Amino acid sequence: MASQEVAAAKVASIFIYPIKSCRGISVSEAPLASTGFRWDRLWMVVNSKGRAYSQRVEPKLALVEVEMPIEAFSDVWEPNNNSILVVRATGMDLLKIPLAEPSTIADGVSIWEWAGGALDEGNEASEWFSRFLGKPSRLVRFNEASETRPVYSDPVRSYKIKFNDMYPFLLASQGSLDALNDRLEEPIPMNRFRPNILVEGCEPFSEDLWKEISINSLTFYAGELCYRCKIPSINQETAVAGSEPTETLRKFRSDKVLCPDKKPQGRVYFGKMLVCKDSLTQWKSKKIQVGDPVYIRELLPSYNDAAA
Repeated sequence: MASQEVAAAKVASIFIYPIKSCRGISVSEAPLASTGFRWDRLWMVVNSKGRAYSQRVEPKLALVEVEMPIEAFSDVWEPNNNSILVVRATGMDLLKIPLAEPSTIADGVSIWEWAGGALDEGNEASEWFSRFLGKPSRLVRFNEASETRPVYSDPVRSYKIKFNDMYPFLLASQGSLDALNDRLEEPIPMNRFRPNILVEGCEPFSEDLWKEISINSLTFYAGELCYRCKIPSINQETAVAGSEPTETLRKFRSDKVLCPDKKPQGRVYFGKMLVCKDSLTQWKSKKIQVGDPVYIRELLPSYNDAAA
């Protein structure tokens, strides 16, 4: 009798972040798009010059809650004229954004090294975010019909993203968070790290050396380890920044510790950035679900191969 393949982990949670740097949505399934998960980082708040806001400079964005129709996360659903994205925050009126695409173009939108045109969600959204942040702001949507933003990492430049920072997907494990929390005086939740895919059942940080994995017959290739900015130090319930977990991560998750043979750049790592092979061609009607097993197809030999 042939031996049954053993999963290395399983999908414990899936998170979508419709508006970049605002709160995520926990979903039971997530349909694939050519740029990652559908709806993930499709919207972004920008300043008066069109430059992206994130929690790095506007931590208050952590307090913005986002709600979408639950059926939006099925693999065949399309919005109608009544479909809306709901945005709320304490002390603010409810903001409703039609999921049907607007027609107004906002030129000169930029994030990191990319600049292009985006779809402007209008004056009501602009006034809402301007009031909330206390400075001129607009809400824009990635123009998937006319704009392309590549992953800016040499091995995977053929893959595309929307308003994500670097890669289409971020994976982290519950075991890694538990191992970190064992070292912290006050435990922190996973929302500090904003993953798309949370897995459980594997050893702490074993995901670091995953080179190729499969989930629900989809093939994911490892990009780089995710080096962390200040956002994990921001309490997502209060928008207040502290010194942890960065201070503790530096003791055992820095490039100096993990890659002693490389010149240190002062980075600390938590989570694994991924691309999905199927998003290049066969992404329609594909999805992953909570409970899906995770199978390892290939491992990296060392941390020197995993870290940028």
